[in-house]
Amino acid sequence: MTTPLLAVRDLRRYFPIKRGVFGRVTGHVRAVDGVSFHVGAAETLALVGESGCGKSTTGRAILRLIEPTSGSVTFDGEDVLALDGARMRKLRRRMQIVFQDPFSSLNPRMSIGSIVREGLIIHHIAEGAAADARVRQLLEEVGLRSEYASRYPHEFSGGQRQRVGIARALSVEPSFIVCDEPVSALDVSVQAQVVNLLQDLQRDRGLSYLFIAHDLSVVEHIADRVAVMYLGHIVEMAPVQRVFSVPLMPYTQALLSAVPAPEPGLKHSRILLAGDVPSPANPPSGCVFHPRCQHPARDAACAGIVPPLEEKAPGHFAACIKQTPTTVSWEQQKSAGGTKPPELFVPPSLAAATY
Repeated sequence: MTTPLLAVRDLRRYFPIKRGVFGRVTGHVRAVDGVSFHVGAAETLALVGESGCGKSTTGRAILRLIEPTSGSVTFDGEDVLALDGARMRKLRRRMQIVFQDPFSSLNPRMSIGSIVREGLIIHHIAEGAAADARVRQLLEEVGLRSEYASRYPHEFSGGQRQRVGIARALSVEPSFIVCDEPVSALDVSVQAQVVNLLQDLQRDRGLSYLFIAHDLSVVEHIADRVAVMYLGHIVEMAPVQRVFSVPLMPYTQALLSAVPAPEPGLKHSRILLAGDVPSPANPPSGCVFHPRCQHPARDAACAGIVPPLEEKAPGHFAACIKQTPTTVSWEQQKSAGGTKPPELFVPPSLAAATY
């Protein structure tokens, strides 16, 4: 295996809970609790899950916009968490972010040209006429007219503002971008345009993405691999085709069952999870998903054993003690005329549906 561009190991971010007049710490919100993954060169890893599961906190902790509590982040062989201010600023040229909200992420008092030019000036990439020419080029690259540089954010639609955010990220010539739900605030037709733009930029510039999303239909279109988060943990990780065809975790199966059918006549059963999402300030023991799990083999062991994220099939990782590792992938068994092993439980409603 080649060395990944980004490697995250056992990343944690706890937020203290303070009470009383003196602000005594009485507990912690475990927003990110032991997350590990890697992103290769020119690869897109999608991080998916319900709202509040820790996706955005993970992305910001990687960039040190939020300081992690513990863990390690290695970018192109360099320990990100060990860098001082000057060295971290230098590294930020290569690690950028596109924020979720295209309205609040742009300074309303700055023109579009000034917003895009700011990174060029800070990192001493270009000044004066050269910076102006670079701004015009970036705007055209993201599908905006160069004369828009003199206008202000309030004059643009949400999709146009998000294109400005992408141009700002590209201005410092990064190799890795955290896309923090970049299309969730946009109309469906505009979402497709922005996703296609991100794919074109990745092809032309060799970019790597950590694509944070909750819309699985978008993820299926753009991602190479998918990591599913629940309550601060990654509970499943696999190539995108594998996650959509043979999801192992009951939580992933429930997420996929909520995807709308692409055709009016195509029906599939919804998997409705029981209960509410536990509080990250007081997570359950053992498997964090066991109180809501609908796996037929769930028992008391699920509440007592913390399941590791281990390889159940080639390239397919899941955090479940009831899913037994297999030595042959389901695709290989299917091509050989075999049947699906009983330990890889997939509800019939998911197996029959097409996404």
